[in-house]
Amino acid sequence: MVKIGLTMHRRLPPLQLLPAFEAAARLQSMSRAAQELNLTASAVSQQIKQLESAMEVQLFRRLTRRIELTEAGEMFFKVATRTLRAY
Repeated sequence: MVKIGLTMHRRLPPLQLLPAFEAAARLQSMSRAAQELNLTASAVSQQIKQLESAMEVQLFRRLTRRIELTEAGEMFFKVATRTLRAY
């Protein structure tokens, strides 16, 4: 079992959701991530919610007009970045 602050004994999250998470985390903005990925901000938000649901952990704190990574989100960002670079 690998630990990154999250228990990783569960199934891996859907890999197709990683680009939206990585872009939003890196840019600290769902709308900028959406522009980069040629999606709507709503689509990015929905993908991140799906990822959070699959992982059973909150990855972002949603504040007025901005987002920030939670501790779990910061740890998962490192994993997501390495995973996407490998592909």
